[in-house]
Formats: sequence, structure tokens, C-alpha cells
Amino acid sequence: MVTSSLGSAAARRTRPTEWVFRALVSAHMAAIAGQPVLAGVYLTGDFDGLRWHAVGADVVTFIGYLQVIAAILVWVRLRQVWPFLATMAVVAAETVQYFAGLDGALWLHIPLGVVTVAALVVQFIAVWRRPLLRREARDA
Repeated sequence: MVTSSLGSAAARRTRPTEWVFRALVSAHMAAIAGQPVLAGVYLTGDFDGLRWHAVGADVVTFIGYLQVIAAILVWVRLRQVWPFLATMAVVAAETVQYFAGLDGALWLHIPLGVVTVAALVVQFIAVWRRPLLRREARDA
């Protein structure tokens, strides 16, 4: 079988589903990067910083849930499961961290926040490093 360069270029192009996923991972990354800053504002004595940190947590959580939906679309349309699994791990950690923060369990909230930011940085790098190629369905 002869493959043209046009066919291989079409196979490597970034699909709209992937652009949406990349955009949400990037927005998620930007939102979560602000959380330590807002916590630091509070810790310096500006008590409004805690309110802003709480609002930021709501934004991060919302973007995370949107990312789950986009990861499901990547799984279904591009047949790539790792973005869904990675997103679910990050969002599960964020959810636990969210409720730990509400409860005032800083012994869990702070270390889990560090791990969550690090995991999201790794995911950000992974989705921008190379395109998510569509995998062909396996024969049953």
C-alpha cells in the first residue's frame, strides 16, 4: 500500500477535540498556579486573601470538571484513555484537597496542593509535547 505525504500529514494534525482539551488543561494550569499566591496573600495578614483563595478553589474545581468532560471526548473520539485517567487522578486529588481546606485540615490541604500542582504541570507538558494521535479500533 502506498501512502502519500498528504495522508500522513492528515493523521498527525491536531483535531478540535485535542485543542479543546489542551485549552482546558492550560486554563486549569493557570488557575491552579494562582492558588499558592492567594494563600500567601492570606498568610501575610490580608484576610481578604482567604476569600480570594476560596473563589480560586471554586474556579479550579469548575475547570477541572470541564476537563473531565473534554478528557471523555478525547477518549471516545481519539481512543486515548490516558488523558481521562490522568485528569481523573488530578480532579480526585483536587476534590479531596478542596474539602480538606474547607475543614481546615491544613496537614492534608497543603501537601496535597503541592502534589496536585505538580501533577497538573506534568499533564500540561504531556498534552503540549506532541499531538494525541487517533488510535485505530482493535478487532474483537
